Amino acid sequence: MANFEGATAFVPRATAGEFDVDLDPQWALEDKPNGGYLLAVLGRVAGSLSTHPHLTAISGSFVQSPKPGPAVVTAELLRAGRGATQLRARLTQDGLPRVEALITQGVLDDAEPWWSGTTPVDLPPLADCPRSSTEAPGGAFRIHILDVVEQRLDPAVSGFKRGEPTGRGEFAGWLRLADGADWDPLSLVVAVDAMPPIGYDLGAPGWAPTVQLSAYVRRLPAPGPIRIRVTATEVGGGQVDHVVRAWDSKDRLVVQATQICALRLPS
Repeated sequence: MANFEGATAFVPRATAGEFDVDLDPQWALEDKPNGGYLLAVLGRVAGSLSTHPHLTAISGSFVQSPKPGPAVVTAELLRAGRGATQLRARLTQDGLPRVEALITQGVLDDAEPWWSGTTPVDLPPLADCPRSSTEAPGGAFRIHILDVVEQRLDPAVSGFKRGEPTGRGEFAGWLRLADGADWDPLSLVVAVDAMPPIGYDLGAPGWAPTVQLSAYVRRLPAPGPIRIRVTATEVGGGQVDHVVRAWDSKDRLVVQATQICALRLPS
């Protein structure tokens, strides 16, 4: 098991713009690396080509899930401006494209917002929210990433574990890195994809592979766990959306995201 920095490490190849990575099996659901983790790997590599220190936006398309193990990332600088750098990165494995992303690097601070239309999700204290198990309900598969990302769901939205989903299409809870490290702009990309698939709260449980995920990091997070809320807008056509917002220990929005996932509905 590698910590986040080790799990997203890379080694430059002799060819400019090519990098070797080793996808860590711990940051995965069964044998499928977590989508947010894959984007963080791409962001780590692409960020090495930028003079701007922080990932501020990333949008990824998931062509085919890779497996844990060796892979190659190709990164390209698109534009280096005064306020931001735009880049493109692709992850390939066995010669096939797996994930492709557009990335923006910039400079974040920890200032208070000038205006905000969001209210931090109201949660019970962290100690009153039991830690989620690495075993999916019914023992269908193992969620290895919950060994490295500590997930504590609000008991009010945990009925799906007993076969009693709320039907509201919502999850909320606490997240922190299990090794005690603080969140940073890159690891927050993992956080937006670390909650249960929203189908579990709608009576449509099971793996929901990500088709596309876009995340926006808003500021440097304060130390400590984050509070996170995921909601669905609509289910249909074999897809569901996840709308994500997370707040730091100072009640400030630190990251937001939207993703589209495939969803197999009950017959």
